[in-house]
Amino acid sequence: MGAGKTTVASLLGEAWGVPVRDTDHDIEATEGRTISDIFVESGEDHFRELEVTAVARAVTEHTGVLALGGGAVMRAETRELLDDVPVVFLRVGLSDAVKRVDLGIGRPLLLGNVRARIKALLDERTPVYESVATHVVDTDGRSPDEVAAEIQELLR
Repeated sequence: MGAGKTTVASLLGEAWGVPVRDTDHDIEATEGRTISDIFVESGEDHFRELEVTAVARAVTEHTGVLALGGGAVMRAETRELLDDVPVVFLRVGLSDAVKRVDLGIGRPLLLGNVRARIKALLDERTPVYESVATHVVDTDGRSPDEVAAEIQELLR
């Protein structure tokens, strides 16, 4: 959350001349409602089921750059889907993440104390992200262009 996944994916797609897909956008298009509305109306468990399906579909159908939602790899099913594809973890620290998420507006997992929730999510998710990643790229204090350039070098 706040690492720049969608922005960096778009830059990479443009640089490589390939399509870009974002599983959060796929879910919203399929459901006809926002992620926030899905969380509120149907709950996080329902959203996570939709997410597993969206990632499975994207991994099998899509041939370009794929951005996954921040919690996608927390499900074992999703981690298994990513075994045979290069995965780049965009690591973001607490301070930069807080600055980038705009006080949690439109982010259902950040209701309440935004800084504390982001810290808890980073603490919980970072080891999982690192275990799935083929490459880890730090984003703190860097522009999306700089991050995209590093990824291009890593995946060259």
